[in-house]
Amino acid sequence: MAGTADAFTALILKRTGFFNDFQISQVLAADRSDGSGVVGAAVRLGIVREDEFLKKIGEMLGFPYADLDEARPTDEAITKLPARAVYQYNVLPLHMDKGVLTVIACDPFNTSMTDGLRLAAGCPVQVALSPREDIDKAIRKYYGVGADAIEKMIEDGRYAVDTDLASISKIDVNEIGAEASIVKFVNQIIAEADRQGATDIHVEPMEDELRIRYRIDGMLHKVDVPPQLNRLKAAIISRIKVMANLDIAEKRLPMDGRIGVRLNNDDIDIRVSTMPTAYGESISLRLLQKSGNFVKLQDLGFNDFDYEHVVKLINRPNGIFLVTGPTGSGKSTSLYAFLNEINKINVRILTAEDPIEYEMAGINQVLVRQDIGLTFARALRAFLRQDPDIIMVGEIRDGETAEIAINASLTGHMVFSTLHTNDAAGAFARLIDMGAEPFLVASAVAGVMAQRLVRRLCPKCKREIPLDMKWYDLPYPPTSKNVWLPQGCEACTRTGYRGRGGLFELLVVHEDIESAIIARKSTGEIRELAQGHGLKTLREDGWVKAFRGMTSVEEVMRVTEENV
Repeated sequence: MAGTADAFTALILKRTGFFNDFQISQVLAADRSDGSGVVGAAVRLGIVREDEFLKKIGEMLGFPYADLDEARPTDEAITKLPARAVYQYNVLPLHMDKGVLTVIACDPFNTSMTDGLRLAAGCPVQVALSPREDIDKAIRKYYGVGADAIEKMIEDGRYAVDTDLASISKIDVNEIGAEASIVKFVNQIIAEADRQGATDIHVEPMEDELRIRYRIDGMLHKVDVPPQLNRLKAAIISRIKVMANLDIAEKRLPMDGRIGVRLNNDDIDIRVSTMPTAYGESISLRLLQKSGNFVKLQDLGFNDFDYEHVVKLINRPNGIFLVTGPTGSGKSTSLYAFLNEINKINVRILTAEDPIEYEMAGINQVLVRQDIGLTFARALRAFLRQDPDIIMVGEIRDGETAEIAINASLTGHMVFSTLHTNDAAGAFARLIDMGAEPFLVASAVAGVMAQRLVRRLCPKCKREIPLDMKWYDLPYPPTSKNVWLPQGCEACTRTGYRGRGGLFELLVVHEDIESAIIARKSTGEIRELAQGHGLKTLREDGWVKAFRGMTSVEEVMRVTEENV
Protein backbone atom coordinates (compact mmCIF):
# COMPACT_ATOMS: atom_id res chain seq x y z
CA MET A 1 0.00 0.00 0.00
CA ALA A 2 2.85 2.38 0.87
CA GLY A 3 4.46 1.74 -2.53
CA THR A 4 1.17 2.48 -4.32
CA ALA A 5 0.71 5.71 -2.37
CA ASP A 6 4.28 6.82 -3.16
CA ALA A 7 3.78 6.02 -6.85
CA PHE A 8 0.60 8.14 -6.91
CA THR A 9 2.35 10.98 -5.06
CA ALA A 10 5.30 10.84 -7.45
CA LEU A 11 2.95 11.01 -10.42
CA ILE A 12 1.16 14.07 -9.03
CA LEU A 13 4.46 15.80 -8.22
CA LYS A 14 5.71 15.16 -11.74
CA ARG A 15 2.56 16.59 -13.32
CA THR A 16 2.79 19.84 -11.36
CA GLY A 17 5.87 20.78 -13.41
CA PHE A 18 7.71 21.96 -10.30
CA PHE A 19 9.89 18.87 -9.77
CA ASN A 20 12.43 16.78 -11.65
CA ASP A 21 12.93 13.06 -10.92
CA PHE A 22 15.77 13.66 -8.43
CA GLN A 23 13.73 16.23 -6.49
CA ILE A 24 10.76 13.86 -6.37
CA SER A 25 12.98 11.17 -4.86
CA GLN A 26 14.26 13.72 -2.32
CA VAL A 27 10.71 14.62 -1.25
CA LEU A 28 9.60 11.00 -0.91
CA ALA A 29 12.73 10.13 1.09
CA ALA A 30 12.47 13.15 3.41
CA ASP A 31 11.62 12.68 7.08
CA ARG A 32 7.93 13.50 7.51
CA SER A 33 7.52 12.14 11.02
CA ASP A 34 6.83 15.64 12.35
CA GLY A 35 3.53 15.69 10.45
CA SER A 36 4.69 18.16 7.81
CA GLY A 37 3.67 15.80 5.00
CA VAL A 38 4.71 15.87 1.35
CA VAL A 39 3.99 19.57 0.96
CA GLY A 40 6.02 20.46 4.03
CA ALA A 41 8.95 18.33 2.85
CA ALA A 42 8.97 19.99 -0.59
CA VAL A 43 8.87 23.47 0.95
CA ARG A 44 11.54 22.61 3.53
CA LEU A 45 13.87 21.40 0.74
CA GLY A 46 13.43 24.78 -0.97
CA ILE A 47 12.05 23.29 -4.18
CA VAL A 48 8.78 25.22 -4.37
CA ARG A 49 6.75 27.90 -2.60
CA GLU A 50 3.95 26.47 -0.50
CA ASP A 51 1.14 28.69 -1.81
CA GLU A 52 2.06 28.08 -5.46
CA PHE A 53 2.33 24.34 -4.85
CA LEU A 54 -1.05 24.14 -3.10
CA LYS A 55 -2.80 26.14 -5.80
CA LYS A 56 -1.43 23.84 -8.50
CA ILE A 57 -2.31 20.68 -6.57
CA GLY A 58 -5.77 22.07 -5.92
CA GLU A 59 -6.35 22.59 -9.63
CA MET A 60 -5.25 19.03 -10.38
CA LEU A 61 -7.16 17.27 -7.57
CA GLY A 62 -10.22 19.52 -7.41
CA PHE A 63 -9.48 21.19 -4.07
CA PRO A 64 -10.26 24.94 -3.93
CA TYR A 65 -7.64 27.33 -2.48
CA ALA A 66 -8.70 29.44 0.54
CA ASP A 67 -7.20 32.79 1.51
CA LEU A 68 -7.42 32.93 5.30
CA ASP A 69 -6.87 36.70 5.29
CA GLU A 70 -10.38 36.96 3.86
CA ALA A 71 -12.14 33.72 4.85
CA ARG A 72 -13.76 33.68 8.30
CA PRO A 73 -14.87 30.40 9.93
CA THR A 74 -18.48 30.27 11.09
CA ASP A 75 -19.40 29.48 14.70
CA GLU A 76 -21.34 26.44 13.48
CA ALA A 77 -18.25 25.04 11.78
CA ILE A 78 -15.99 25.75 14.78
CA THR A 79 -18.27 23.84 17.15
CA LYS A 80 -18.59 20.95 14.69
CA LEU A 81 -15.00 19.73 15.12
CA PRO A 82 -13.40 19.08 18.53
CA ALA A 83 -10.06 20.79 19.15
CA ARG A 84 -8.35 17.41 19.38
CA ALA A 85 -9.19 16.60 15.75
CA VAL A 86 -8.28 20.11 14.61
CA TYR A 87 -4.80 19.84 16.12
CA GLN A 88 -4.30 16.20 15.10
CA TYR A 89 -4.90 16.86 11.41
CA ASN A 90 -3.89 20.54 11.43
CA VAL A 91 -7.12 21.70 9.79
CA LEU A 92 -9.53 24.58 10.29
CA PRO A 93 -13.30 24.10 9.87
CA LEU A 94 -14.61 26.86 7.61
CA HIS A 95 -18.38 26.54 7.09
CA MET A 96 -21.34 24.17 6.79
CA ASP A 97 -23.30 23.95 3.56
CA LYS A 98 -26.20 21.53 3.13
CA GLY A 99 -24.87 19.26 5.83
CA VAL A 100 -21.31 19.19 4.43
CA LEU A 101 -18.43 20.60 6.49
CA THR A 102 -15.68 22.41 4.58
CA VAL A 103 -12.28 22.26 6.27
CA ILE A 104 -9.06 24.00 5.28
CA ALA A 105 -6.00 21.72 5.22
CA CYS A 106 -2.38 21.98 4.15
CA ASP A 107 -1.68 18.35 3.14
CA PRO A 108 -3.85 17.04 0.28
CA PHE A 109 -1.82 13.81 0.24
CA ASN A 110 -3.03 12.70 3.69
CA THR A 111 -5.53 10.07 2.58
CA SER A 112 -6.67 9.16 6.10
CA MET A 113 -7.50 12.74 7.05
CA THR A 114 -10.93 12.94 5.40
CA ASP A 115 -12.15 9.72 7.03
CA GLY A 116 -10.91 10.81 10.44
CA LEU A 117 -12.54 14.23 10.15
CA ARG A 118 -15.81 12.71 8.96
CA LEU A 119 -15.95 10.50 12.03
CA ALA A 120 -15.05 13.40 14.37
CA ALA A 121 -17.60 15.79 12.84
CA GLY A 122 -20.35 13.23 12.24
CA CYS A 123 -21.02 14.56 8.74
CA PRO A 124 -19.52 14.57 5.22
CA VAL A 125 -16.35 16.64 4.82
CA GLN A 126 -14.81 18.44 1.86
CA VAL A 127 -11.32 19.95 1.77
CA ALA A 128 -9.91 23.34 0.74
CA LEU A 129 -6.20 24.18 0.81
CA SER A 130 -4.15 26.88 2.51
CA PRO A 131 -0.53 27.21 3.79
CA ARG A 132 0.32 25.55 7.11
CA GLU A 133 1.42 28.76 8.84
CA ASP A 134 -1.86 30.50 7.98
CA ILE A 135 -3.82 27.53 9.34
CA ASP A 136 -1.76 27.46 12.54
CA LYS A 137 -2.44 31.16 13.16
CA ALA A 138 -6.16 30.71 12.54
CA ILE A 139 -6.38 27.69 14.86
CA ARG A 140 -4.78 29.65 17.69
CA LYS A 141 -7.10 32.57 16.98
CA TYR A 142 -10.39 30.67 16.86
CA TYR A 143 -9.72 27.78 19.25
CA GLY A 144 -7.15 29.37 21.56
CA VAL A 145 -3.63 28.31 22.48
CA GLY A 146 -3.58 24.77 23.91
CA ALA A 147 -7.23 24.07 23.16
CA ASP A 148 -6.56 20.36 22.53
CA ALA A 149 -4.83 19.95 25.91
CA ILE A 150 -7.63 21.79 27.73
CA GLU A 151 -10.25 19.66 25.99
CA LYS A 152 -8.45 16.48 27.03
CA MET A 153 -8.23 17.64 30.65
CA ILE A 154 -11.95 18.43 30.73
CA GLU A 155 -12.79 15.04 29.26
CA ASP A 156 -10.56 13.24 31.76
CA GLY A 157 -12.32 15.02 34.61
CA ARG A 158 -9.16 14.87 36.70
CA TYR A 159 -8.89 18.64 37.22
CA ALA A 160 -12.20 19.75 38.69
CA VAL A 161 -12.89 23.27 39.95
CA ASP A 162 -12.72 22.25 43.59
CA THR A 163 -9.64 20.00 43.31
CA ASP A 164 -7.60 20.52 46.48
CA LEU A 165 -3.91 21.33 46.48
CA ALA A 166 -2.86 17.89 47.70
CA SER A 167 -4.46 16.09 44.78
CA ILE A 168 -3.14 18.65 42.30
CA SER A 169 0.41 18.19 43.53
CA LYS A 170 0.04 14.43 43.39
CA ILE A 171 -1.17 14.55 39.79
CA ASP A 172 1.50 17.03 38.73
CA VAL A 173 4.44 15.35 40.38
CA ASN A 174 3.74 11.65 40.64
CA GLU A 175 0.98 10.55 38.31
CA ILE A 176 1.21 12.39 35.02
CA GLY A 177 3.77 11.68 32.33
CA ALA A 178 5.64 14.02 30.06
CA GLU A 179 2.77 14.08 27.58
CA ALA A 180 0.01 14.71 30.11
CA SER A 181 -2.43 17.44 29.19
CA ILE A 182 -1.61 19.90 31.98
CA VAL A 183 2.10 19.68 31.14
CA LYS A 184 1.39 19.98 27.43
CA PHE A 185 -0.76 23.08 27.91
CA VAL A 186 1.85 24.96 29.97
CA ASN A 187 4.54 23.99 27.46
CA GLN A 188 2.37 25.27 24.61
CA ILE A 189 1.88 28.61 26.37
CA ILE A 190 5.65 29.02 26.81
CA ALA A 191 6.44 27.86 23.26
CA GLU A 192 3.86 30.24 21.77
CA ALA A 193 5.30 33.14 23.78
CA ASP A 194 8.77 32.34 22.45
CA ARG A 195 7.44 32.06 18.90
CA GLN A 196 5.82 35.49 19.11
CA GLY A 197 8.93 37.07 20.63
CA ALA A 198 7.33 37.81 24.00
CA THR A 199 9.53 38.94 26.88
CA ASP A 200 6.98 38.24 29.62
CA ILE A 201 4.02 35.95 30.27
CA HIS A 202 1.40 37.00 32.82
CA VAL A 203 -1.00 34.35 34.16
CA GLU A 204 -3.73 36.25 36.00
CA PRO A 205 -6.72 34.62 37.75
CA MET A 206 -9.83 36.78 37.50
CA GLU A 207 -13.30 36.20 38.96
CA ASP A 208 -14.63 34.41 35.88
CA GLU A 209 -11.54 33.68 33.76
CA LEU A 210 -7.85 32.83 33.81
CA ARG A 211 -6.34 35.64 31.73
CA ILE A 212 -3.02 35.05 30.00
CA ARG A 213 -1.15 37.95 28.44
CA TYR A 214 2.14 38.26 26.56
CA ARG A 215 4.31 41.37 26.54
CA ILE A 216 5.47 41.79 22.95
CA ASP A 217 7.52 44.81 21.86
CA GLY A 218 6.83 46.38 25.23
CA MET A 219 3.03 46.15 24.95
CA LEU A 220 0.67 43.65 26.58
CA HIS A 221 -1.50 41.45 24.34
CA LYS A 222 -4.20 39.08 25.55
CA VAL A 223 -3.73 35.47 24.47
CA ASP A 224 -6.66 33.67 22.90
CA VAL A 225 -7.32 30.67 25.16
CA PRO A 226 -10.27 28.25 25.40
CA PRO A 227 -13.14 29.53 27.57
CA GLN A 228 -13.02 26.36 29.71
CA LEU A 229 -9.59 27.39 31.00
CA ASN A 230 -11.05 29.03 34.11
CA ARG A 231 -12.07 25.63 35.44
CA LEU A 232 -8.44 24.53 35.42
CA LYS A 233 -6.68 27.60 36.79
CA ALA A 234 -5.67 26.01 40.11
CA ALA A 235 -4.01 23.09 38.31
CA ILE A 236 -2.24 25.33 35.78
CA ILE A 237 -0.88 27.68 38.44
CA SER A 238 0.29 24.72 40.52
CA ARG A 239 2.00 23.17 37.49
CA ILE A 240 4.01 26.36 36.88
CA LYS A 241 4.99 26.48 40.57
CA VAL A 242 6.15 22.87 40.45
CA MET A 243 8.27 23.64 37.37
CA ALA A 244 9.86 26.54 39.29
CA ASN A 245 10.47 24.41 42.43
CA LEU A 246 8.12 26.55 44.51
CA ASP A 247 5.99 25.40 47.45
CA ILE A 248 2.51 24.85 45.99
CA ALA A 249 0.99 24.65 49.47
CA GLU A 250 1.98 28.27 50.18
CA LYS A 251 -0.49 30.66 48.54
CA ARG A 252 -0.31 33.58 50.97
CA LEU A 253 3.18 34.93 50.25
CA PRO A 254 4.96 36.16 47.10
CA MET A 255 7.64 33.76 45.86
CA ASP A 256 10.39 33.76 43.26
CA GLY A 257 11.74 30.84 41.27
CA ARG A 258 13.35 29.87 38.01
CA ILE A 259 12.61 27.46 35.16
CA GLY A 260 15.11 26.26 32.59
CA VAL A 261 13.68 25.11 29.24
CA ARG A 262 15.02 24.31 25.80
CA LEU A 263 13.10 25.52 22.75
CA ASN A 264 14.23 25.17 19.13
CA ASN A 265 17.75 24.25 20.30
CA ASP A 266 17.97 27.42 22.41
CA ASP A 267 18.27 27.47 26.19
CA ILE A 268 15.75 29.80 27.81
CA ASP A 269 15.90 30.85 31.44
CA ILE A 270 12.50 31.81 32.85
CA ARG A 271 12.27 33.91 36.01
CA VAL A 272 9.04 33.18 37.88
CA SER A 273 7.35 35.50 40.36
CA THR A 274 4.09 34.74 42.18
CA MET A 275 1.79 37.23 43.89
CA PRO A 276 -1.32 36.36 45.97
CA THR A 277 -4.43 38.14 44.69
CA ALA A 278 -8.14 38.08 45.47
CA TYR A 279 -8.88 35.23 43.03
CA GLY A 280 -5.71 33.18 43.32
CA GLU A 281 -2.03 33.55 42.64
CA SER A 282 -0.96 35.79 39.76
CA ILE A 283 2.22 34.51 38.10
CA SER A 284 4.67 36.50 35.98
CA LEU A 285 7.27 34.75 33.85
CA ARG A 286 10.21 36.67 32.35
CA LEU A 287 11.79 34.89 29.37
CA LEU A 288 15.56 35.32 29.06
CA GLN A 289 17.42 33.95 26.05
CA LYS A 290 20.59 32.56 27.62
CA SER A 291 22.39 32.06 24.34
CA GLY A 292 22.15 33.41 20.84
CA ASN A 293 23.33 36.25 18.66
CA PHE A 294 24.13 39.51 20.43
CA VAL A 295 23.06 42.82 18.95
CA LYS A 296 26.12 44.42 17.39
CA LEU A 297 27.13 47.93 18.36
CA GLN A 298 26.51 49.26 14.86
CA ASP A 299 23.01 47.75 14.87
CA LEU A 300 21.77 49.50 18.02
CA GLY A 301 20.60 52.50 15.99
CA PHE A 302 22.99 55.31 16.94
CA ASN A 303 23.30 58.46 14.84
CA ASP A 304 26.80 59.18 13.52
CA PHE A 305 27.71 61.56 16.37
CA ASP A 306 26.63 59.16 19.11
CA TYR A 307 28.25 56.12 17.46
CA GLU A 308 31.62 57.85 17.14
CA HIS A 309 31.63 58.94 20.79
CA VAL A 310 30.32 55.62 22.14
CA VAL A 311 33.19 53.80 20.41
CA LYS A 312 35.66 56.20 22.05
CA LEU A 313 34.05 55.79 25.47
CA ILE A 314 33.98 51.98 25.54
CA ASN A 315 37.61 51.82 24.43
CA ARG A 316 38.87 54.12 27.21
CA PRO A 317 41.41 52.57 29.62
CA ASN A 318 39.49 53.82 32.66
CA GLY A 319 36.37 55.68 33.76
CA ILE A 320 32.69 54.93 34.26
CA PHE A 321 30.18 54.70 31.41
CA LEU A 322 26.58 54.58 32.65
CA VAL A 323 23.44 53.52 30.78
CA THR A 324 20.22 54.89 32.27
CA GLY A 325 16.53 54.35 31.72
CA PRO A 326 13.51 52.59 33.22
CA THR A 327 13.08 48.82 33.41
CA GLY A 328 12.62 47.32 29.95
CA SER A 329 14.36 50.12 28.05
CA GLY A 330 17.09 47.89 26.62
CA LYS A 331 19.94 48.81 28.96
CA SER A 332 21.23 45.23 29.23
CA THR A 333 21.18 44.81 25.45
CA SER A 334 23.35 47.93 25.07
CA LEU A 335 25.80 46.79 27.76
CA TYR A 336 26.20 43.39 26.12
CA ALA A 337 26.74 45.10 22.76
CA PHE A 338 29.55 47.15 24.35
CA LEU A 339 31.16 44.06 25.88
CA ASN A 340 30.81 42.10 22.64
CA GLU A 341 32.63 44.90 20.82
CA ILE A 342 35.61 45.00 23.18
CA ASN A 343 35.76 41.31 24.14
CA LYS A 344 39.26 40.32 23.00
CA ILE A 345 41.81 37.74 24.11
CA ASN A 346 44.08 40.41 25.65
CA VAL A 347 41.32 41.94 27.81
CA ARG A 348 40.04 40.48 31.09
CA ILE A 349 36.35 41.26 31.64
CA LEU A 350 34.41 40.53 34.85
CA THR A 351 30.67 41.11 35.27
CA ALA A 352 28.36 41.07 38.30
CA GLU A 353 24.75 40.51 37.22
CA ASP A 354 21.35 39.79 38.75
CA PRO A 355 20.38 37.71 36.84
CA ILE A 356 22.85 36.70 34.13
CA GLU A 357 20.61 37.49 31.17
CA TYR A 358 22.94 36.30 28.40
CA GLU A 359 25.89 33.95 28.53
CA MET A 360 28.84 35.44 26.64
CA ALA A 361 31.91 33.41 25.78
CA GLY A 362 35.26 34.83 26.87
CA ILE A 363 34.09 36.87 29.87
CA ASN A 364 33.75 35.94 33.55
CA GLN A 365 30.13 36.38 34.66
CA VAL A 366 29.16 36.30 38.34
CA LEU A 367 25.57 35.84 39.54
CA VAL A 368 24.79 38.20 42.42
CA ARG A 369 22.99 36.39 45.25
CA GLN A 370 21.65 38.66 47.95
CA ASP A 371 20.42 35.70 50.03
CA ILE A 372 23.96 34.52 50.79
CA GLY A 373 25.53 37.98 51.02
CA LEU A 374 27.02 38.13 47.51
CA THR A 375 25.92 41.70 46.74
CA PHE A 376 27.07 43.96 43.92
CA ALA A 377 29.38 45.75 46.35
CA ARG A 378 30.96 42.54 47.63
CA ALA A 379 31.43 41.21 44.08
CA LEU A 380 33.07 44.50 43.07
CA ARG A 381 35.53 44.32 45.96
CA ALA A 382 36.47 40.81 44.94
CA PHE A 383 36.84 41.87 41.30
CA LEU A 384 39.57 44.37 42.20
CA ARG A 385 41.71 41.47 43.44
CA GLN A 386 41.17 39.55 40.18
CA ASP A 387 43.29 41.75 37.89
CA PRO A 388 40.44 42.93 35.62
CA ASP A 389 40.69 45.39 32.74
CA ILE A 390 36.96 45.94 32.40
CA ILE A 391 34.20 45.56 34.99
CA MET A 392 30.49 45.48 34.31
CA VAL A 393 28.09 45.93 37.24
CA GLY A 394 24.47 45.12 36.48
CA GLU A 395 23.16 48.08 38.46
CA ILE A 396 24.44 50.69 40.92
CA ARG A 397 21.77 50.43 43.61
CA ASP A 398 23.38 51.99 46.69
CA GLY A 399 26.12 54.26 47.93
CA GLU A 400 28.51 51.42 48.74
CA THR A 401 28.38 50.06 45.19
CA ALA A 402 28.73 53.58 43.76
CA GLU A 403 31.79 54.28 45.94
CA ILE A 404 33.57 51.07 44.95
CA ALA A 405 32.75 51.60 41.24
CA ILE A 406 34.18 55.12 41.39
CA ASN A 407 37.33 53.91 43.16
CA ALA A 408 37.73 51.13 40.59
CA SER A 409 37.56 53.62 37.73
CA LEU A 410 40.04 55.97 39.42
CA THR A 411 42.52 53.11 39.89
CA GLY A 412 42.73 52.29 36.21
CA HIS A 413 39.66 50.18 35.37
CA MET A 414 36.87 50.76 32.86
CA VAL A 415 33.48 50.29 34.54
CA PHE A 416 30.11 49.83 32.83
CA SER A 417 26.87 49.96 34.79
CA THR A 418 23.23 51.08 34.78
CA LEU A 419 21.15 53.56 36.77
CA HIS A 420 17.44 54.24 36.97
CA THR A 421 17.13 57.90 35.94
CA ASN A 422 14.89 59.61 33.40
CA ASP A 423 17.65 61.21 31.37
CA ALA A 424 21.43 61.27 31.05
CA ALA A 425 22.03 64.48 33.01
CA GLY A 426 20.10 63.14 36.01
CA ALA A 427 22.69 60.41 36.63
CA PHE A 428 25.07 62.78 38.44
CA ALA A 429 22.48 63.96 40.95
CA ARG A 430 21.49 60.33 41.54
CA LEU A 431 25.07 59.30 42.39
CA ILE A 432 25.52 62.31 44.66
CA ASP A 433 22.22 61.48 46.42
CA MET A 434 23.65 58.01 47.09
CA GLY A 435 26.49 59.64 49.02
CA ALA A 436 29.22 59.89 46.39
CA GLU A 437 31.36 63.04 46.57
CA PRO A 438 30.68 65.43 43.64
CA PHE A 439 34.40 65.86 42.82
CA LEU A 440 34.80 62.05 42.63
CA VAL A 441 31.72 61.71 40.41
CA ALA A 442 33.06 64.44 38.11
CA SER A 443 36.47 62.75 37.87
CA ALA A 444 35.23 59.18 37.44
CA VAL A 445 32.20 59.37 35.09
CA ALA A 446 33.27 59.63 31.45
CA GLY A 447 29.84 59.46 29.88
CA VAL A 448 26.16 58.69 30.42
CA MET A 449 23.72 57.33 27.87
CA ALA A 450 19.97 57.43 28.42
CA GLN A 451 17.77 55.28 26.22
CA ARG A 452 14.21 54.18 25.49
CA LEU A 453 12.71 51.54 23.21
CA VAL A 454 10.09 52.39 20.59
CA ARG A 455 8.18 49.96 18.41
CA ARG A 456 9.30 49.81 14.79
CA LEU A 457 6.69 50.35 12.12
CA CYS A 458 5.86 47.20 10.15
CA PRO A 459 7.65 47.62 6.79
CA LYS A 460 4.88 45.75 4.97
CA CYS A 461 1.97 47.95 5.94
CA LYS A 462 3.20 51.35 7.17
CA ARG A 463 1.56 54.27 5.37
CA GLU A 464 3.13 57.60 4.51
CA ILE A 465 1.04 60.76 4.92
CA PRO A 466 1.79 64.51 4.75
CA LEU A 467 2.92 66.02 8.04
CA ASP A 468 0.29 68.26 9.64
CA MET A 469 2.28 70.54 11.95
CA LYS A 470 -0.73 71.49 14.08
CA TRP A 471 -0.75 68.00 15.63
CA TYR A 472 2.86 68.00 16.80
CA ASP A 473 4.77 70.37 19.07
CA LEU A 474 8.18 70.12 17.40
CA PRO A 475 11.14 72.04 18.87
CA TYR A 476 12.67 72.64 15.42
CA PRO A 477 11.69 72.41 11.73
CA PRO A 478 11.00 68.79 10.71
CA THR A 479 13.53 66.94 8.54
CA SER A 480 10.74 65.56 6.31
CA LYS A 481 7.42 66.71 4.93
CA ASN A 482 5.86 63.33 5.65
CA VAL A 483 5.34 60.95 8.55
CA TRP A 484 4.39 57.28 8.66
CA LEU A 485 1.41 55.69 10.35
CA PRO A 486 0.85 52.09 11.52
CA GLN A 487 -1.80 50.20 9.56
CA GLY A 488 -1.82 46.55 10.65
CA CYS A 489 -1.52 43.36 8.60
CA GLU A 490 -1.07 39.62 9.14
CA ALA A 491 2.73 40.01 9.26
CA CYS A 492 2.51 42.25 12.35
CA THR A 493 -0.59 40.56 13.87
CA ARG A 494 -2.65 43.68 13.10
CA THR A 495 -0.65 45.95 15.43
CA GLY A 496 1.17 47.97 12.75
CA TYR A 497 4.51 47.37 14.49
CA ARG A 498 7.21 44.68 14.31
CA GLY A 499 10.20 44.67 16.66
CA ARG A 500 11.71 47.55 18.60
CA GLY A 501 14.50 50.06 18.17
CA GLY A 502 16.33 52.44 20.49
CA LEU A 503 16.25 56.16 21.11
CA PHE A 504 19.47 57.47 22.62
CA GLU A 505 20.73 60.52 24.48
CA LEU A 506 24.51 60.56 24.91
CA LEU A 507 26.21 62.89 27.36
CA VAL A 508 30.01 63.02 27.19
CA VAL A 509 31.60 64.67 30.24
CA HIS A 510 33.71 67.74 29.32
CA GLU A 511 35.57 70.16 31.61
CA ASP A 512 32.67 72.60 31.95
CA ILE A 513 30.33 69.72 32.84
CA GLU A 514 32.84 68.51 35.46
CA SER A 515 32.78 71.98 37.01
CA ALA A 516 28.99 72.01 37.01
CA ILE A 517 28.90 68.61 38.78
CA ILE A 518 31.36 69.77 41.45
CA ALA A 519 29.29 72.93 41.95
CA ARG A 520 26.14 70.74 42.30
CA LYS A 521 24.42 72.47 39.40
CA SER A 522 20.89 71.34 38.54
CA THR A 523 20.12 68.58 36.06
CA GLY A 524 18.66 71.15 33.65
CA GLU A 525 21.82 73.27 33.70
CA ILE A 526 24.03 70.22 33.06
CA ARG A 527 21.77 69.21 30.17
CA GLU A 528 22.09 72.67 28.59
CA LEU A 529 25.89 72.49 28.82
CA ALA A 530 25.85 69.03 27.22
CA GLN A 531 23.62 70.25 24.40
CA GLY A 532 26.33 72.76 23.61
CA HIS A 533 28.64 69.79 23.05
CA GLY A 534 26.25 68.01 20.68
CA LEU A 535 23.82 66.15 22.97
CA LYS A 536 20.49 65.31 21.33
CA THR A 537 17.67 64.60 23.76
CA LEU A 538 15.67 61.40 23.59
CA ARG A 539 12.74 63.18 21.98
CA GLU A 540 14.97 64.92 19.40
CA ASP A 541 16.49 61.56 18.45
CA GLY A 542 12.95 60.19 18.27
CA TRP A 543 11.79 62.92 15.87
CA VAL A 544 14.64 62.12 13.48
CA LYS A 545 13.77 58.43 13.48
CA ALA A 546 10.06 59.12 13.10
CA PHE A 547 10.63 61.29 10.02
CA ARG A 548 12.82 58.54 8.56
CA GLY A 549 9.94 56.06 8.85
CA MET A 550 11.51 53.86 11.53
CA THR A 551 8.73 54.54 14.04
CA SER A 552 5.66 56.72 14.43
CA VAL A 553 5.44 60.16 16.04
CA GLU A 554 2.90 58.73 18.50
CA GLU A 555 5.47 56.14 19.68
CA VAL A 556 8.07 58.84 20.25
CA MET A 557 5.61 60.91 22.28
CA ARG A 558 4.57 57.82 24.26
CA VAL A 559 8.04 56.94 25.55
CA THR A 560 9.68 60.37 25.93
CA GLU A 561 8.96 63.47 27.97
CA GLU A 562 8.89 66.98 26.55
CA ASN A 563 12.21 68.02 28.02
CA VAL A 564 13.94 64.71 27.33
